[in-house]
Amino acid sequence: MSYCVHCGVELDPSLRKCPMCNTIVLDPNNIPWSEASSPYPDRRGKVEPARRKDAAIFVSVLLLTISITCGLLNRLVFSRNLWSLLVIGFCLVVWVICIPFIFYRKLSPYLAVFLDGLAVSFYLYLISRLTGSTDWLRYLGLPITALFTFLFELFMLFTLKVNRSFFSVTLYIFSLISLSCIGIELLCRNFLEDPMRLTWSAIVLTVCVVFIIAIVTILLLPRVREEARRRLHF
Repeated sequence: MSYCVHCGVELDPSLRKCPMCNTIVLDPNNIPWSEASSPYPDRRGKVEPARRKDAAIFVSVLLLTISITCGLLNRLVFSRNLWSLLVIGFCLVVWVICIPFIFYRKLSPYLAVFLDGLAVSFYLYLISRLTGSTDWLRYLGLPITALFTFLFELFMLFTLKVNRSFFSVTLYIFSLISLSCIGIELLCRNFLEDPMRLTWSAIVLTVCVVFIIAIVTILLLPRVREEARRRLHF
């Protein structure tokens, strides 16, 4: 038997309303449950990412502000030497490096590396103006910068046009390290007027040659290459 939830009168199973108070009779086993709407939004809110133009403006304004501030401090307060040239040159180098990543992503990688070399060369020139010496810039600074720029251009050429697999890139890196060390030692000996021979760079060259021969062997033997890939999990 069932009873009215309002007045407590006994109800017949066939009744839909209480005969005394007209309260609707509900069967708890047959209540049509309706899912309530969630108070939370269905979609997660997303913060709109900063546009590339905004990032470029921010970086440019920040570097320009640092350069102008240091220049004014150098001019008005600490005026014994042109120390602000170091800060201004560093900001210029950072700005040039950021060009292909923030300002213009369609810039050719070869041109980007060339511009980086020019920026570093200009920075070294500012350092020579600060130190009052140009011999090291002419016979050491600029040649080393040109060497690295040329080697990085070759690295970009091989990785973009020839092969960019893991073993190939590793081969390029070891070759780049060996050539860089040889070039640096020879340029330093030329600047110091020492005999042109290899000493410490020969050790680096020997280690790099061992790795280069091993990588070339792996590249020439397909079975060894596949086994190395499985072992290294790539």
